[in-house]
Amino acid sequence: MPKIIDVVQFLDETGRTIVHREPPDGPGNFYLGSQVIVRESQTAVFFRDGKSLDVLGPGRHTITTANLPIISGMVGWFTGGTSPFPAEVVFVNMKQFLDQKWGTPEPIAFRDPEFGMARLRAFGSYAYQIKEPSLFVNVIVGQQGIYTTDQLADYLRSMIVSKFADLMGEQKKSLLDLAGVYNEVGAGAKANLADDFAALGLALLQFYVTAITPTDETAKAIDERAAMGAIGNMDAYLKFKAARALGDAANNPSGGAAGTGVGVGAGLGMGAMMAGALGDALRSPSSGNVNQGGGGGGGAAAAPQTPQQVQAMLDSLDMRFANGEISEDTYKNLAAKWQQRLKDMGG
Repeated sequence: MPKIIDVVQFLDETGRTIVHREPPDGPGNFYLGSQVIVRESQTAVFFRDGKSLDVLGPGRHTITTANLPIISGMVGWFTGGTSPFPAEVVFVNMKQFLDQKWGTPEPIAFRDPEFGMARLRAFGSYAYQIKEPSLFVNVIVGQQGIYTTDQLADYLRSMIVSKFADLMGEQKKSLLDLAGVYNEVGAGAKANLADDFAALGLALLQFYVTAITPTDETAKAIDERAAMGAIGNMDAYLKFKAARALGDAANNPSGGAAGTGVGVGAGLGMGAMMAGALGDALRSPSSGNVNQGGGGGGGAAAAPQTPQQVQAMLDSLDMRFANGEISEDTYKNLAAKWQQRLKDMGG
């Protein structure tokens, strides 16, 4: 049975409670003569059956037919003016609520002009104030069934994220450039959200974007793209890689002629040998003998004899495939043979 209410009030010691219902667990029994105490920066809304009956400002209010005509009229209609009637008082904090946090619980899909599809997270803060207590209580408490500050904060965040996702879908900038337009994005989000807040009886005072960051997967893809950009010309990179392998082979004491002390000249000669062997292999891709140059001609070069030489052959093969000099089928066929050769040599 609802308890009899003589005096109802709410003291918010934290100063951060936005909305609070008394009694907290549902309607209580009010009657003519019950008192409602409203503190500074508060507004109290008398509430019954999903409808606000009256809005009370700061001060002590006694329920009588003289000073609360709307409530008194409802009392007379429901009870004949004598019996207790079930109702509740919703206390609304009228101060400005600053530094309210928002963030995307799940990544937002974003079409980036440079990286393609990316997934982003966004965070920020906002500030608002209740402007129309009666409308606020009717919508939030009456329609949404929200009675606590945490519930309200969750509801507002979900509304913000929805509007923010729509706004991000309209952006034509790369995510690398978004950090320079946080103010513009925040202003756009504030404008898009103004009507939605007003429909709740709220005024959106400020809206800030503090970070828009890619997910770990997107960040990894960006790093790989940046690494490729740092390489620059892929053809030059592959040539450098092959030349370095040739140099390593020339300096290897076990490299046969390259290790007899002829130094750079031997390295260059080895390069010519490899080029000849690769050329013969390309002319005879069906040959299964990787130990021969393949052409059968009297000038055919000997096949590489060390793991370093074979690796250099593979690097040269990679370079020629990257430059479009050989087909994919030829590349796969020859690469498989040289890799098997390298494996047999223990390389």
